[in-house]
Amino acid sequence: MRAKMIRFLAPVAIAAAFILPTSVVALAQPLPANIVNARAQTASPQAIAEYRRKLQIYLAAREAFNAEASAYWETIAEKRRMRFAKRRDGQRIALEDYVLTQPPLYDGPKRPVNPEPDETEPHERKPLPVVADFLQAAREYYQFVPTRPAHEMDFKRAYARTAIAMGLTREQAVRVYSFETGGNGNHDMQSGLSSGRPGARAISTAVGYNQLLTTNTLNLMAEQGTGILKALQDKAARLTGPQRQAMERKIAAFRKMLAFARSVPNSWSQQAKLGATPRGWGVHALVLDMDVGPLLQTHKLLTSVIFARNKGYHKPLTAAELEMMNLTGDGTGFDMVTMPQSYRERVPTSNFFQRTGYERNPVAIRHNTVAKLLAITDERMDANSAKPGARELAAAF
Repeated sequence: MRAKMIRFLAPVAIAAAFILPTSVVALAQPLPANIVNARAQTASPQAIAEYRRKLQIYLAAREAFNAEASAYWETIAEKRRMRFAKRRDGQRIALEDYVLTQPPLYDGPKRPVNPEPDETEPHERKPLPVVADFLQAAREYYQFVPTRPAHEMDFKRAYARTAIAMGLTREQAVRVYSFETGGNGNHDMQSGLSSGRPGARAISTAVGYNQLLTTNTLNLMAEQGTGILKALQDKAARLTGPQRQAMERKIAAFRKMLAFARSVPNSWSQQAKLGATPRGWGVHALVLDMDVGPLLQTHKLLTSVIFARNKGYHKPLTAAELEMMNLTGDGTGFDMVTMPQSYRERVPTSNFFQRTGYERNPVAIRHNTVAKLLAITDERMDANSAKPGARELAAAF
């Protein structure tokens, strides 16, 4: 099933090959100024000794913490497996099926700064692909240019029509949009680039009203592509002349993208690998298309609604509950959605995360029970629903 992942590597640039050994080439390059300056300021023996003493203290504290944390997170994983097994067998989930203590958080000494010069150049993170890269890849690999709206309201109306037709409520769609985009997102908004501040960088490949990652798009294509293809074919049948021809070209490109999305097993890890390639970026450009983008984004939410129904949960999902399934994956989110309020007040949010994801998620750490996490989600939805973009989307319904 889906999971919310937020890091993919940009493609590696192709470099020219040289016959000279690497060491010879390195010697021929001037050292960066920071390394030259560092060499000129050699640390004293006393400073080095103090650093090594503090480093040993730090490493010992870290080792003790990791032993405690590893045991905790192993218990989290084991309890999760047990809950999933009980749910498959139709057994009731009890409070003791969750870990009820909060996870340990490291509060020991910080790693000391090394006073000795570091002669290795700092590793520079490669930038993530952005919308321009998705568009270029779509043209290059699929001869596809998405149909973009003349005005943002046109895309909002298309999304609203699709959402209503497929069974989402206005409240679900608008409040999830408000949470995902901050209440002012456009159809081509990318995570990290929403504020327009100078020097902003993309922090993931997530794009659009529901912030689909490249992996989300490929996953949805693999699972829902046949239905989306039929919707395009039905639309083409109602068109004539140049519009019909343009839609047929779009359908031809869509077929190529669908074949690519289904070229690997339907698993998140395999689709993530495809999403990190230029061909995968090209498929992601579908999110920007007036005909396909609303279908992809609606399906992303609707699959969670259908998952809950298929599991026997027929109460309407609140927008915050739907967002939990959207963020954590249907199986994990469903675990939160179906617990009674008395459980929500006591069960830590750590039960629904992997260790690395939790330790990097300040919201889950601060709002550390299911009840608190749902409450802060609702609070942000309330605040952001009053912003212009959210009001426009609500009006589109």
